[in-house]
Amino acid sequence: MTESTSTQNALNKSHSVIPALLTDKVAIVTGASRGLGTQIAQQMAVAGAIVCVNYLNSKQAAEAVVAEIEAAGGQAFAYQADVTELEQVQAMAAEVITRYGRIDILVNNALPSYQFNPSAAYTSIETVKWSHFSQQIDGIVKGAVNTVQAVLPQMKAQQVGKIINISTNLVYNPVVTYYDYTTAKSALIGLTRNLASELGQHGIRVNLLAGGLLKTTDASSLTTEEVFDYIATTTPLRQATSVADFANSVLLMASDLSMAITGQSIAVDGGLTMP
Repeated sequence: MTESTSTQNALNKSHSVIPALLTDKVAIVTGASRGLGTQIAQQMAVAGAIVCVNYLNSKQAAEAVVAEIEAAGGQAFAYQADVTELEQVQAMAAEVITRYGRIDILVNNALPSYQFNPSAAYTSIETVKWSHFSQQIDGIVKGAVNTVQAVLPQMKAQQVGKIINISTNLVYNPVVTYYDYTTAKSALIGLTRNLASELGQHGIRVNLLAGGLLKTTDASSLTTEEVFDYIATTTPLRQATSVADFANSVLLMASDLSMAITGQSIAVDGGLTMP
């Protein structure tokens, strides 16, 4: 089965299980041209949202995501913007407003290029370099700050909005010491709480979802079935979390069902970690 066929099957299945949680909501999903970002964008569209599929370099992949969404009856468009450049994400937000008049949801999913290699230099405090940290902090934290600043004027004008930051359960249980990646993702917890505290008065909810090893993304594509089986046996639900299941958690936090939730850091890993 090809990847596109597998994706379309997942979308078709989603039609039968996802209610219209996000009808007429307008969402921006950063880093949505592949992996988890693609799944989030697709499932948001199935749930009724109009989705801006943000990408950095993968124009063809982003356009393919849009095409799949439209083929399934949804609405989306692709937009190239480097989240580390404030002017570029401000232009993206302006384009969304020009097209649709509002921004209801921001999902900060974009991630700098990274290899989850347990033997890499950045897994030891003796060999990790500050350049490793700065790359991840710029891509993850600066990127999230920029996108929030870009959408904030519109969300404040609306007096409502949802911001969802994507992190990792490694911040709770660093089974592999990815110093640079985990440190940057940990900073998102502090950012989430501060944003929630300041922006709640404007009706803006800000939460963080921390995923485990998802089955299957680009990052976990080389993970063996034995590893996934081990995770399943150590997880209360006795199964590895799928990309679709994680994306459904994003839908919940983006929808009106979570209007009383803000400032939270929630692990989406089947109970593997319980922070």
